[in-house]
Amino acid sequence: MLVASGLCLTSSARAASCESLASLSLSRATITLAQTVAAGSFKMPSTYNPPSLMGGIPFSFENLPAFCRVTATLAPTSDSDIKIEVWMPTEGWNGKFQAVGNGGWAGIISYPALSDALRQGYATSSTDTGHVGATGSFALGHPEKLVDFAYRSEHEMTMKAKAIIAAFYGKPPRYSYWNGCSTGGKQGLTEAQRFPTDFDGIIAGASANYMIHLHAGSLWIAQAVHKTPESFLPREKYTLLHNAVIAACDMLDGVKDGLLENPRLCRFDPKTLECKNGNAANCLTSGQVEAAQAIYTPAVNPRTKREIYPAVERGSEMAWGVLAGAEPPSVAVDTFKYVIFKDPNWDYRKLNFDSDITYADRVDAGLNNAINPNLRPFFSRGGKLLMYHGWTDALIAPGNSINYYESVVQFMGGSAKTASSLRLFMAPGMDHCRGGEGPNEFDAVGALEQWVEHGKAPEQIIASHSTKGKVDRTRPLCPYPQIAKYKGSGSIDEAANFVCAAR
Repeated sequence: MLVASGLCLTSSARAASCESLASLSLSRATITLAQTVAAGSFKMPSTYNPPSLMGGIPFSFENLPAFCRVTATLAPTSDSDIKIEVWMPTEGWNGKFQAVGNGGWAGIISYPALSDALRQGYATSSTDTGHVGATGSFALGHPEKLVDFAYRSEHEMTMKAKAIIAAFYGKPPRYSYWNGCSTGGKQGLTEAQRFPTDFDGIIAGASANYMIHLHAGSLWIAQAVHKTPESFLPREKYTLLHNAVIAACDMLDGVKDGLLENPRLCRFDPKTLECKNGNAANCLTSGQVEAAQAIYTPAVNPRTKREIYPAVERGSEMAWGVLAGAEPPSVAVDTFKYVIFKDPNWDYRKLNFDSDITYADRVDAGLNNAINPNLRPFFSRGGKLLMYHGWTDALIAPGNSINYYESVVQFMGGSAKTASSLRLFMAPGMDHCRGGEGPNEFDAVGALEQWVEHGKAPEQIIASHSTKGKVDRTRPLCPYPQIAKYKGSGSIDEAANFVCAAR
């Protein structure tokens, strides 16, 4: 017998029609739509407005199969207003469930991610996390909505989605997976830490899991480039810096390919580009040198010198435009405006990296962070965690994923005790969640399926890079701390000519 969120189904229960799900009774939830969508006919709601940080995600609904679309509003508290959607293929269901994550402050259903999962035969679900809009203003005066965003909405969605899926097909999913990047990566780690029985496998990419310190790190960069008018780095200087970094460090991994397999070996100093006099296109002012050095430096407490958040890596310069732009990203500013100081007029320039960070940690009390290294409850039931991060990510420092991975390994007693449950893949030349000069398209879902369902832990994941729709380079992504090493012969654009080995 399956009991889930107030719904009780016997093992012999029959599948329901899509439209009949409108009358499905779920605890603290209301079904607002249950409708069969014909193949290729789905139209995204006109209100869909993805966060700017997650913009540019390619998607199309033209080739979607027919599916049952269920929308619901969940109200675990009197101030909750959590919207969810559950999409279930009417034919060809693979028997599995894939929940998909969000970006930034969420505030929307992740329609592109839903469509990807549906095409793969999954029953899938997404939530707006309990509010509408891509800002953190919803949290002001609404502590329960903040809890919904922090972790409750994902868990409530998961429980209700599983119940809806069981009602539609007459049986529960055989396997349940989480797939998310950025905020979605944080959500995945939160699920593993707080609700270890929700999923069999979790994909957590570029996780925003140290949320309070992440956004402090973003403002560290903003303060550095706006310290004086001469500190600001215009976009043309990104190219200057990037080309100098590649020229200095490309061959450190033994292959001249425009990528840094391990950027932490690179010691390039922006001061080598300092102008002799004034300012010019081919050099940096002293203020710009100082700003670039600060960007390459972890945010630290000025008094204790303790690291607050790791730095972005050398090689990421072409993606500095968000954190080092004319204004800092609102997702970072809003954290301190609405969650920590509860002052809509708060100015990011006032952030004190000593007293204010201590205060922020006390106010948040771990609500929005997902840094607990104790994954024993998740691992002990067979749960698998696949993490990934792009080395040229300039929104969430790659070191953040490394730090969390290493904290789990240490807590669990060493890599030998975690390798069967946890793997981290670092992608050279990949930006935030996708894109970049390096191979950045790969099948994390397929790798996780093989791991969970067949016990085949991923020894490597083949990634590809495309230009104008044509693949022009493939490369293996290796389980950290291994890196891809060239065998010494054959094209450097073919993954077969590389092997995963120790650094």
